Amino acid sequence: MTRTIAVTGAAGSIAYSLLFRLAAGAVYGAEPVRLRLLEVPQAVDRLEGVLMELADCAYPTLLEATATDDPDEAFAEADAALLIGAAPRTQGMDRADLLRANGEVFRAHGAALGRSAKADVRVVVVGNPANTNALIAAHHASHQQRADGQRIDPSRFTALTRLDHNRALGMLAQKVQAPVESIERVAIWGNHSNTQVPDLADALIDGRPAPAVLSEVCGGAANARAWVRDEFIPQVANRGAAIISARGASSAASAASAALDHLRDWTFGTNGARVSMAVRSGGEYGVPEGLVSSFPCTVDADGAHRIVDGLDLDDDRRARIGASVAELAAERDEAAALGFV
Repeated sequence: MTRTIAVTGAAGSIAYSLLFRLAAGAVYGAEPVRLRLLEVPQAVDRLEGVLMELADCAYPTLLEATATDDPDEAFAEADAALLIGAAPRTQGMDRADLLRANGEVFRAHGAALGRSAKADVRVVVVGNPANTNALIAAHHASHQQRADGQRIDPSRFTALTRLDHNRALGMLAQKVQAPVESIERVAIWGNHSNTQVPDLADALIDGRPAPAVLSEVCGGAANARAWVRDEFIPQVANRGAAIISARGASSAASAASAALDHLRDWTFGTNGARVSMAVRSGGEYGVPEGLVSSFPCTVDADGAHRIVDGLDLDDDRRARIGASVAELAAERDEAAALGFV
């Protein structure tokens, strides 16, 4: 089986960190792939060097790589699309300005996906504000008339909170001095913003409840709760800003790695393990239906993602999740006022 994957913003830093791993089999293993690289017209020439480097790697799994500034060409018969390209926030921009700029981008990309991609395409939105960009793209994709008479279901659009999930795993592993693979059931709720809710309450470390392990490490349950409240949650939620401050540029390699993790697990399943995905809500945990919000999810072997149900949330987590969801609802309402949904 050959997979066709479209990547937008393909001349950017995240894509440069992602494309070579994708071509080498980081998602699909030995299955051959075709890469369709999309850029704005003024940047498409920069992709020539990327295409040359991909060819020079001589990956046995890379069947073909092409570059274009035409979304319909990039998304034609795509099995998956990684929507990385987005207008950045510049000085003097408020949230409405950012939504206006990105709304135009994701309206166009959503419509092109709706016309040209496979009906069961898997779309991962990386460009920020990722959750609302996914909402906009899904809306316009689902309203396209296709030659085959099908429509792309909005559930085929997800947003990347796996980066936050991986950050949480890494921070917890460092704190308790345990291998990352020994940690299960970490969760990210809500928006991919500093209102997100990193959650360890149901996590396990070597099969033991994470709060109990943290209590031992921190010298008591009160100290453990203080670490989660005062260090873990704010540091995970603000990690992107901290990286910009430290290296003078935003996350690239870690965002690329998380996007590949997300797509791989969505394609082949998680074997019962929980991962964090921003998916279309059906009203779970009080999140209004239709919002693209992060939840703990599992993915079946056939690629069907499912929000983990039946979790008992305490008042603090409910309040934090409510605040993040309120931000998502406000973004949706701004997008609606601008005519994007």
